[in-house]
Formats: sequence, structure tokens, C-alpha cells
Amino acid sequence: MQQERIDWPGTAKIALSIVVNVEEGSEMTLARGDKGMEPVDELGIHLKAPIRNYGNESNYLYGIKAGAPRVVDLLRRFGVMASWTVAAMSLENHPEIAGAIRALGHEPVSHGWRWIHQFKFNEEEERAFIAKATASIEKTVGVRPYGWLSRYLHTPNTRRLLIEAGYRYHMDDYSGDVPFWDRETVPGSPIVILPYQLDTNDMKMWTDPSLTPRAWLDYARDTFDQLWREGEAGNPKMMSLGLHLRIIGRPGRIGALEQFLQHVTAKPGVWIASRQQIAEHFASL
Repeated sequence: MQQERIDWPGTAKIALSIVVNVEEGSEMTLARGDKGMEPVDELGIHLKAPIRNYGNESNYLYGIKAGAPRVVDLLRRFGVMASWTVAAMSLENHPEIAGAIRALGHEPVSHGWRWIHQFKFNEEEERAFIAKATASIEKTVGVRPYGWLSRYLHTPNTRRLLIEAGYRYHMDDYSGDVPFWDRETVPGSPIVILPYQLDTNDMKMWTDPSLTPRAWLDYARDTFDQLWREGEAGNPKMMSLGLHLRIIGRPGRIGALEQFLQHVTAKPGVWIASRQQIAEHFASL
């Protein structure tokens, strides 16, 4: 099965989607009524016990205090568009991040009300979760989100509920390098599926075995160059670059993002767009 051929605006050979994930301030902790600590932990400590992991919480806070200013500065300096997949509670707890998204004119994408396991919800719980996230993000950023990214897994009801809530695209898919339609979930009300890529995500510098910043940069550039060449040959594609404030925002990693941005902005025919812009362009074809 081949991917559908898509033409990007003008003479663009590739659509580049920069995705900044904001989960800090909504991760699991006893302090928010959870049964235990957040399992995603660069410290490598996770106990299935009712213990508060103050160290990991402070590591997440680094993303807000130190990582975010570096990421925002780079995006502003290069004048590139990004989509911010935000957990709504994160923006409520850290309104300065919502302010930065507004000031940059970037797109908020819903990453849920909290960065928790949505797949455990029944239909009514998930509907309420989606509604709460949507209203909260619209209040903090000033515009509602039209795209959705779950934490890892979604339910059989998710896409139907997103369509019901007015969402235009869904990111929980890793099956290709171009958008496509889901016309089957709700006949007569299709939703754009905008695939996301995990291999170019900066989480690869956090998980074990991890990439060095240099290795991650080389991989991201190689990915971009290959997709750019395919576009030049007449088969345009889309690339996603997933970032996290607490990961790429570290002093030893931020330079890799800067070099990647230098590389892609020096190439002709690159459309660096929000995911909403890409979804709307695809829907207009």
C-alpha cells in the first residue's frame, strides 16, 4: 500500500512540523491525587508505591524554568512556526508558557487535560476529559485547539469523541509520512489523521539506550534530507520533530536544535508550518 501523493503550497518540497510538548506541571504525583509517582523519569527511579518523587518533579520543573526560555528564544530567532502539544493543566500551572505561545502566534494542540493515561477512561469520562482540556486551553492561550495527541494510547471512542467536540485532526498515528483521511469512524464527518514520528523525537536522548545530542542531530538531519530529496523527486512528504522543554532545553542539547534549524532554514522549498496549517491544506485538496 502506497502513501497518497500530496502537493504542498507553492514550490515546497517538504512540510516540516515542529512539535513542542508541554507536560510539565501535569505529570503524575501524589500531590495531584495520584496513587504514585510519575513513571517517566530520567533519574531512572520508579517505584509502584505511594511515594512522592520530589527529584523527578524538580526535573520536570527544569523544563519550565530553564528549558522553555531557550526553546522560545530559538523559535523566535529563526522565525519558525511550531505546534505546542500542551497538557491543559500544565498551562494553568505555568501561564507564562501559554503567554509565550500567544506571543509567538503558534498553535496549541491538546495533549489532554492532564498528562495521564486516557486509555483507562470509559466513554463518558473520556468525553469529559476532552471537553475540560479544550475549554482550559482556549482560556489560557486565547484560541481553542483543533488537534489532539493522547499520552501514548487512545481508546476506540477517541476519534468519534474528537469529531463530536469539533476537532479537525488527530495525531495518534505513526503509519506514514503524509496526512490521510479517516472517513470510517463517523461516516459523513471525516477527520484528518496527521501522523507523528517517534524516531526523530528528542525522547530518544532520554530513554535507554539513549542517543547523544550529536547522534540525534545527525539522525534528524538525515531524515529531513531524505524526505526533502523525495519531495524534489516529485513525491512530497511531511516530517515531524518532537521536542520537550525538559529534554531539548538542556544546555548540552539545545545546540542540536539550533543546528537543525540552521540546516532546514538554509534549504529552499521547505514549508515549516503548524499542524493545523498542514491539516487545513490537506483538507483543501
